Amino acid sequence: MEEHEISEAELLQQLRRRGPYAKTADRRRKILEAAAQVYAECGYYGSSLREVALKAGVSLSNLTHHFATKEEILLATLRQRDADGLNQDAPQSAAEFRTQIIAQARANEELATLIGLYSVLSAEATMQGHPARDYFVERFANLRHEYTETLTLLARQGQLRTGFDPHLTAVSLVALWDGLQLQWLLEPHKIDVVRQLDAFLDAILTE
Repeated sequence: MEEHEISEAELLQQLRRRGPYAKTADRRRKILEAAAQVYAECGYYGSSLREVALKAGVSLSNLTHHFATKEEILLATLRQRDADGLNQDAPQSAAEFRTQIIAQARANEELATLIGLYSVLSAEATMQGHPARDYFVERFANLRHEYTETLTLLARQGQLRTGFDPHLTAVSLVALWDGLQLQWLLEPHKIDVVRQLDAFLDAILTE
């Protein structure tokens, strides 16, 4: 069967159909980028949908057409932050684990606004009733679980140094990384997150 060749008229028709969807996706992305900046600067409680709309250059009614509530846009902003991270398979060796950690740390250096957002909101979320509390509880639990699984595998392979418990080491890695990023946001010219994480990995891994 011969492959159907799309005519110019059909192509134009497809583009017209896709146009509104593409514009909607672009508008949502623009709103989320603006929300990330506003939340990073003011936190969740210190900001408003009106400020997000102003930053995004849209009307308040247009913003609420895409995101009905302040809580909805907050959670969408956090999910977008996760989507902007690197999608990597579970490492199978100490070398792969190091490579993935360092690659994500380097990528984060280009995402200062999102790292700031994460730092501000994770601190706010320690308060009961904060709409992002469950998100951060789950996120930290997932990170600890993933790193514990990887470090357990490396321990069986003899690639985790003797004396390092996989779970305790996983908790330490999460805490170290978050703490380093906070210090980097405050003094970017003094704190080298990549170098510090690499030194920690040197201390725990045998390759």
